[in-house]
Amino acid sequence: MSDFYDRLTPFYHLIHQDWHASVALQGEQLGTLIDAEWPGKRKLLDVSCGIGTQAIGLARRGFSVTASDLSEKEIERARREAGLAGAAVDFSVCDMRRAHDHHGAGFDIVLSCDNSLPHLLTDADLLIALRQMFACLAPGGGFLMSMRDYAREERGVNLVKPYGARTEDGKRYVLFQVWDFAGEHYDLTFYFIEEDLATQAVQTHAMRSRYYAISTDKMGALMREAGFENVRRIDDAFYQPILIGTRPA
Repeated sequence: MSDFYDRLTPFYHLIHQDWHASVALQGEQLGTLIDAEWPGKRKLLDVSCGIGTQAIGLARRGFSVTASDLSEKEIERARREAGLAGAAVDFSVCDMRRAHDHHGAGFDIVLSCDNSLPHLLTDADLLIALRQMFACLAPGGGFLMSMRDYAREERGVNLVKPYGARTEDGKRYVLFQVWDFAGEHYDLTFYFIEEDLATQAVQTHAMRSRYYAISTDKMGALMREAGFENVRRIDDAFYQPILIGTRPA
């Protein structure tokens, strides 16, 4: 999994039409939701921060942000991006299944966005990660995650998911994913076709990973098993469905 994201790092921002606009929008959306659900809670841990999309946006909105990711390359880039944005974030490399071992306890909010948890391929691994995140929270603290709504996704092979084209620094990038399902898991190849507009030279970059197409209902049940209360799904607040839960006070 870390190799997938290490290789994705230089292209990560291209997933978004305008990454900087996404940082601001997602910070606003998540900040608004956190303030509504857990008012006054400001000490936040992002356990799957990528290049900092949510962590930077929330830090710029006044949250005290600690953030980690399994990918060393992504953390290196996240530090650079946070510096450029003037955002104070404490970044480090960590597997979310060791979140409490690495970060300790006492956080008001734990966050995991961008469909990160379904990289864990078994209920047992998901439960380990969720229990670690639960342990990171102070009593009364909140957990918030976003994930794909797999109940709505077609099953099969050769499923193409287009992301469109982007132009940057004299190059055009065409992005798409191809999914191949096997039971409740699927293999994903993320293609970036890079064309130099001056020379018309073309390169293809392909990164591969595997996901667990777990339903939001089952993820919610695992959250309850990990100890979270008031678990529920929230739609239309973010670009993906959100699941939230609270550590009992």
